[in-house]
Amino acid sequence: MLRSVGQRRPVTDSGEDPLGALRSAVSRLRRELAAHPGEFPDRGIAEEELAALEETAAGGAAEPARLRRSLLLVAGAIGSVSALAPALAAVRDAVDRVSSSG
Repeated sequence: MLRSVGQRRPVTDSGEDPLGALRSAVSRLRRELAAHPGEFPDRGIAEEELAALEETAAGGAAEPARLRRSLLLVAGAIGSVSALAPALAAVRDAVDRVSSSG
């Protein structure tokens, strides 16, 4: 983990802000979920946990266990919706980066 002068958030060796990447990935999945026309029983759970992930990422103090729990709930809720799989994978990758950077 590297830090630039005056920067408070950790960055990866590639210069990426893991929480910024998480915010971006969650935002993308939330947009795609909102645009998805199909209804499924656990959609509300996915929306609630994505909101929680977004709030956690915006707060800057991400607890890896909480992130992984939210990710598990989101994946369980929308995992069978193949149209959302790429955006869900991006969230999973971002959670992994945040968890390994802390």
